[in-house]
Amino acid sequence: MIIRTDFPYETTREDVRIPLPGGTSQAEGSGGGIELYARIWRPATTEPVPALLEYLADRLTDRTAPRDSQRHPWYAGHGYASVRVDARGHGCSGGVPVDAYDARMPADGVAVVEWLAARPWCTGAVGVFGIGRGGSDGLRIAALAPPALKAVVTVCSTDDPYDNGGHSMGGSVPAVDMPARAATTLAFSALPPDPLYAGDGRREQWLTRLEALEPPIHTWLAHQTRDAYWKQGGVREDYGSVRAAVLAVGGLHDPHRDTVLRLVERLPRGRVRGLIGPWAHRYPDREAPPGPAIGFLQESLRWWDHWLKGEDNGVMDEPLLRSWIGESRPPATVYGRMEGRWVGDAAWPSPSVVPVSYGLQGAPVTVASPQHTGLDAGRFRPVGNDADLPPDQREEDAKSACFEFPVAPGDPVEILGRARVTLRLRMDVPYGQVIARLCEVAPDGASTLITRGALNLSARGGPDRAAPWPVGSYEDVTFELNDIGHAFAPGHRIRLALSSAYWPWIWPRAGSEAGWTLDPAGSTLELPLRTAGPLDGGIVFEAPEQAEPLGVVYPATLDEPRPERVVVRDVARGTWRLEVAPRDGGTRTYPDGLEFGEDGVEEYEIRSTDALSARAGSRWRLRLHRPEPPWEVTVETRSEVSCDAGGFLTSNEVVCREGDEVVFHRTWERRLPRTAG
Repeated sequence: MIIRTDFPYETTREDVRIPLPGGTSQAEGSGGGIELYARIWRPATTEPVPALLEYLADRLTDRTAPRDSQRHPWYAGHGYASVRVDARGHGCSGGVPVDAYDARMPADGVAVVEWLAARPWCTGAVGVFGIGRGGSDGLRIAALAPPALKAVVTVCSTDDPYDNGGHSMGGSVPAVDMPARAATTLAFSALPPDPLYAGDGRREQWLTRLEALEPPIHTWLAHQTRDAYWKQGGVREDYGSVRAAVLAVGGLHDPHRDTVLRLVERLPRGRVRGLIGPWAHRYPDREAPPGPAIGFLQESLRWWDHWLKGEDNGVMDEPLLRSWIGESRPPATVYGRMEGRWVGDAAWPSPSVVPVSYGLQGAPVTVASPQHTGLDAGRFRPVGNDADLPPDQREEDAKSACFEFPVAPGDPVEILGRARVTLRLRMDVPYGQVIARLCEVAPDGASTLITRGALNLSARGGPDRAAPWPVGSYEDVTFELNDIGHAFAPGHRIRLALSSAYWPWIWPRAGSEAGWTLDPAGSTLELPLRTAGPLDGGIVFEAPEQAEPLGVVYPATLDEPRPERVVVRDVARGTWRLEVAPRDGGTRTYPDGLEFGEDGVEEYEIRSTDALSARAGSRWRLRLHRPEPPWEVTVETRSEVSCDAGGFLTSNEVVCREGDEVVFHRTWERRLPRTAG
């Protein structure tokens, strides 16, 4: 990593409040009286400059401050006003939190874009960037087409929250990401404004927020098919509404990477480019495993310079899609650096990619996977931790029906895009799911997971409907696996592993323990085989570069850290429990004196023969402490989800203390009918 201290411009920083238009009160949904807290880094010049906006539901004074310090001053040093804004109800912004997919989120973002464009120090041209939810909201802001918004850089984001936003996996309700994210959102939404920045009235503001809290899991589980709620939460319904130029970036180990392929296919080629690298859910310059990292700030600067300053710098001469093709590798839960190469395609779908079908062979086979199949799936949203990626898949393969295709000596078999399976299945129960994993098997038997996909069989007619299976009948079903770029080595085997369970990624349904019968004679695996293209050579990136780090201190501790992922088997009860420590932030001290502590744990339990035994739980303890002026707050939350034959049972509890005083304590118990999934 190159730490940059010398820039074309000196910079300044100020914190401001941006008013939202309309309405009459802080708590009112329309926005009137609400001011959003913003931090602005600007070049020290009298000339107007374009503005860049990162807008998200988080806390710029602490949670994202280390990350913000790496990029916003860097952009400002290169001639941009770089602005970080907290969404309503978060950090020191006014108002109360709203649902992640509420229409007020992008509408507020449009208001901020218009406010920035009207500043005397702004040229009137604005760009929006972000990662994850921030990148998704950037697309939603662009879909509202504010005239000042000229360009977007969206990283590891979703264009369709139901399809690849962690709220569904092939039409199935997930247990691993959605409940945990809902619990995390609930915990962090309960944090107060920081009195050092929020000023008078911050305690009343906090209490107003707490009274408005509602566990997100209630809303998300109320929409188990891809209905109007999910459609309005993304841009997939109308890509044509996005008028700004879009640089879409994803990682091959991030669950949202398919967004990049859809954007480069659907948006006009003259204002979109795609980049998919070997990364997890991180900005590509962070140097978090797996690598290699790239000079992403420099790459995005070229995008801004072209679209916001009108520079003819060749950025639109790059291939429409630049992708990483990973080389064969042994299974591991973390890779410091992955071997591979960059390739370029001028169009998507690409003429260099041809679908090739492989027929499955053998007699009909019944697959009734144990309910704990899937414990070696790895983290749904890897971030670069040591236990994030899937370990050797041999145990999972043993619980699946496997079909293999040898890679002949000579050249590797390269794929790029989305593999597809067509399966002829029969079920003797009305509900079930099928999970397909594509693995590479080495001569020593080691099995490395390459990509996967799933289908809830009640969603075989589309994600917007739920239809029971005709009991005792055969049907053909087709579904895609997640996008991947990979080269299978000569002498290795391509393995398709099919299972009927995948806990905790997929929540099982009563009766699904019976599994299904597969007829290989009517089933195929289709791989997107890629041959070398004319744009493959010469794709290079600069070394990662960032501004000076913030100076956050992570105090040493004598306590042993909680293991990241632990599987516990209770032989007598027949249960399996997965314990996960998210390790997102830990304990740290900021330069302004704030001590911020995070401690979270997730648990997933199931009995190997009983789908209704599934349970997901999450606990958080957050602590904010500043010695001068003295201030201490703790937030503790407990969230659990289980399921009976007809519905999901949720329980959530929040306890907030300021000093020794309990200022808020509420428990929610809810039963939501199981309509699909």
